[in-house]
Amino acid sequence: MREHQQAILHHITRKHSYRLYSLITMIPHFSIIIPTSRQPALLFRCLDALGRQTLPRHQFELIVVDDASTPETAAAVDLFSRQISRSGGPLEVRYLAQPAERGFAAARNRGWRAARGKVVVFTDDECIPRPDWLLAVLPSFERGAQVVTGQMHLTDGTAASRKKNLYWESNELISANCFCRKTALERVGGFEEAFDLAWREDQDLQFKFIGAGIPIIKCPEAVVVHPMPDLPWYTPLANERRSRYDALLYKRHPDLFRQRIEADRTHVVEYYASVLGVVLGVLGMLTGSMMLSVIGFSTWTPLSIGLIWQQIPNRDNTKLPQAVLMALVTPFLAVYWRLYGAIKYRVMYW
Repeated sequence: MREHQQAILHHITRKHSYRLYSLITMIPHFSIIIPTSRQPALLFRCLDALGRQTLPRHQFELIVVDDASTPETAAAVDLFSRQISRSGGPLEVRYLAQPAERGFAAARNRGWRAARGKVVVFTDDECIPRPDWLLAVLPSFERGAQVVTGQMHLTDGTAASRKKNLYWESNELISANCFCRKTALERVGGFEEAFDLAWREDQDLQFKFIGAGIPIIKCPEAVVVHPMPDLPWYTPLANERRSRYDALLYKRHPDLFRQRIEADRTHVVEYYASVLGVVLGVLGMLTGSMMLSVIGFSTWTPLSIGLIWQQIPNRDNTKLPQAVLMALVTPFLAVYWRLYGAIKYRVMYW
């Protein structure tokens, strides 16, 4: 029996000598974690960009974690693996299926726990890291860095892109362009999986690093491009449900939330005032109180006009119907989801 096992091992070693050598003795410096879900074409584009890194391939590995895994995603990873093996030397690519839909925080945790590299790198399937991405951040870790965040770029030049770029520049940690020593992740426990939508999970990790005394530094030379997808006009309305996680973040880190999260209090007050105005106006109509109706609707009207004006992109009148609907509906959705979060997570947060 022992001779048979030795023969099998000898056969495997001969057939996959380089692969075994890389797995056993050549520990990669970086392990890149790419969470994905039902976007095989975008994932393949991301993998292609990672395959073009100027850092030698034996210094990094790719780990794809497929949330709500599908055969199409597995096929995309397999196709990339076969293509990359025929060009420029081998690259270690691993595919981890996550059959249940648990969110990207859980997918990232599964990926980094399986990582062999000393430094765990996170990006998303929609992203395109530049060729010198890994090479640019390497000196930071050679100088002893624990956690590094790079720079994100939206490239279509629209007002929405400029606003998003400013938002990313102000963030201390971005989960789509983040580098962490594995020991640092082990120390804080990685991502909090209660954030099962892509919202606030990176700030939660940032706050855990701060609480543990682990410094976060920026490397603006490590650039990831995030092409702006064509989304339906009503996408911001659907995204309002993510704001419930503000309450969870506040509950977990109340002091840091107040210090670091720049909530737009002007909009929050406007939303509550708008909703309250409609409630008072309708209540006045139902009770026959003209004064109450006038107070309510006279509060709501100028606020709604202001919100409509803000919603019209470049003051394009062709977008007026959409802007009106957005302005009228957004305050109610925003208030609902904020209150929903406060109730669900049992925290006094408005």
